[in-house]
Amino acid sequence: MDNFIDIRNVVKQYDGHRALNGVSMTVPQGSVYGLLGPNGAGKTSLIRIINRITRPDSGEVWLDGHQITDHDVAHIGYLPEERGLYKKMKVADHIVYLARLKGMTKADALAETYRWLDRFDLRQWHNKKVEALSKGMQQKVQFIATVIHRPKLLILDEPFSGFDPINADQLKAEILGLRDEGSTILFSTHNMESVESICDHITLINHAEAVLQGRVDQIRQSHKKNIIGIETPADLPANDSLYSILPPPAEQPDAKRVRLAAGVTIREAITWLNENIDLRGFREILPSMHEIFVETVKGKQPEPPQTDNNEKS
Repeated sequence: MDNFIDIRNVVKQYDGHRALNGVSMTVPQGSVYGLLGPNGAGKTSLIRIINRITRPDSGEVWLDGHQITDHDVAHIGYLPEERGLYKKMKVADHIVYLARLKGMTKADALAETYRWLDRFDLRQWHNKKVEALSKGMQQKVQFIATVIHRPKLLILDEPFSGFDPINADQLKAEILGLRDEGSTILFSTHNMESVESICDHITLINHAEAVLQGRVDQIRQSHKKNIIGIETPADLPANDSLYSILPPPAEQPDAKRVRLAAGVTIREAITWLNENIDLRGFREILPSMHEIFVETVKGKQPEPPQTDNNEKS
């Protein structure tokens, strides 16, 4: 897969504060790429540089094989965390206006506006002023305005903020659909559950530097703690040479889990357990992205997973 965005040693400093300190990352074409980090880590500064709102002090940003220029902004859709619509404008007029700013003809903008309003069940609101819509509806309108010109690059900053679960699922489906149609999506969020469900790759920025990068599945594998969930009606027998028995999580009081001893394979532990108890099943429990985020940012070892974000063996 070709790289669509190539960030090369980007540095940005504001009044003595270094927001980005030699950050590099590559975003594969046609992927959903998570940009993670605590508040103040440098995510927003990097997004503003990609959008050509500000310039880096040093380093380069390449887009689709060339150094990014102001002309490329027409092919970017940006949904900022701080939403902003003209409250007195009518919904359809507002979307068409923003689409025209991105270079669409009036006819195409109108056709796409009503197509998207239908998709989000907002057609009946097309002639209402934006201020008459609920917050969730306004967020849908802003999302439509972000994607209506079918940008090659979508930058979404906390796109699920304020959405109820049903609308969040719809938005997730739309984002994945845009990816499948060829858009590359840069996804900035604090919601680690959405990272696991939607992102292919991530970069975690902390204190202005990229401290963790890679595929989500590979990162979870590399941070695993050799914890195995055991399915059995029996009590787990002790065997300190193979594993230590872990207490169950509070919300799963009947769960049985073990941590393998150093050098012990899953096969060795399961073979022994199968010979000594009524073993009904087992699973390797991988750390969640939330736990990995906390471990990386705060330098703490995460507690054993509290939910079964796991893989069947």
